Amino acid sequence: MTELVTTPLTPAMLRGALHIEATADGLLPRRLPPHAIAQAHDDHLALMASQSAGVRLALRGAATVLELDVLATRTVQRGAVAGPAGRYDLLVDGRLVARAAPSGGAVVTVDPVTRAVAYASGTPGTVRFAGLPAREKDIEIWLPQTEATHLRALRADTSVRPAPESGRRVWLHHGSSISHGVQIASPTQTWPAIAAARAGVELINLGLNGNALLDPFTARAIRAAAADLISVKVGINLVNTDLMRRRALTPAVHGFLDTVREGHPDTPLLVVSPIHSPLVEDAPGPTAPDPDAPVPRFRTFGDPADLATGRLSLRVIRDDLSRIVTERAATDPRLYYLDGRDLYGERDFADLPLPDLLHPDAGGHALIGERFARAAFAAGGPFAPC
Repeated sequence: MTELVTTPLTPAMLRGALHIEATADGLLPRRLPPHAIAQAHDDHLALMASQSAGVRLALRGAATVLELDVLATRTVQRGAVAGPAGRYDLLVDGRLVARAAPSGGAVVTVDPVTRAVAYASGTPGTVRFAGLPAREKDIEIWLPQTEATHLRALRADTSVRPAPESGRRVWLHHGSSISHGVQIASPTQTWPAIAAARAGVELINLGLNGNALLDPFTARAIRAAAADLISVKVGINLVNTDLMRRRALTPAVHGFLDTVREGHPDTPLLVVSPIHSPLVEDAPGPTAPDPDAPVPRFRTFGDPADLATGRLSLRVIRDDLSRIVTERAATDPRLYYLDGRDLYGERDFADLPLPDLLHPDAGGHALIGERFARAAFAAGGPFAPC
């Protein structure tokens, strides 16, 4: 067996993270900076920001064998059984060639109602890829989108180095668990990863499961990030959490967009409303797992009569987002709106139902990713090349 050479892991090898922390367990990529996480004062948000949606190692070299030592932390809902270890997707020159999962790992348990988290220690594991073409090439290892991954060591049969910057445009997307890809088996199958691949752009995925809540610290993180294209998909988590009333929604959206515009005054900025979800189209939240359902699914505890008092449904949110963008676009010509039902609508629910009534499956993600790529990146779209 060929002896493998250890290559030091460095932040320069990572794409898609806004912060990379050196810890005793290795490099930990985070998708929000520490000061933003601190301002949330919420363990659930900290956990979601540490999960690696869209984060990947970007390498260059002629290696035919790669080994990556990791300490991966899986998330388990309280009372549920832990699923399989997350997958690592290997791309060579932009093409998926292999998937693998490590042994070992740690577990964090999340209470779906209180959002409380409890960590349990675990053991490191190794992801191994072999049989790569013996030539100089670009190599990407996409980390599991629903796990926090400490990167401990990298080995190869010949030296590898950080990939040079691609020169492609950087697309930063912020959204909910749907953008995060919490129901998807591997990281390149989430809809933002699919759309980015179709469009040939570099992805920063700020999909934060349960935390697309118009938080000011998230807007400030986007303001400070280097991005050529920005999209913000908002609405479903506001209903899920029953966070605010209609009176608060409009100023919160304006404030979020104002903050983003401070750092990106001329960047194409696309506001995306929620996809179709019959559970809360015309009913408010909060939503929670249904304890009486025979399969995992959600229910709403909101009363549609309360919409008259200012509580939010998806239809209400779409109306307000459309109005806000129309008003702002009069003085902001690079601000755009996309109705989420153009990505996944009522007819799509009949063909590709949401298994738990909130989250699309792999087929739904593929549909959304393809449609977003056409709507946003194709000729005439807000992100079309100039």
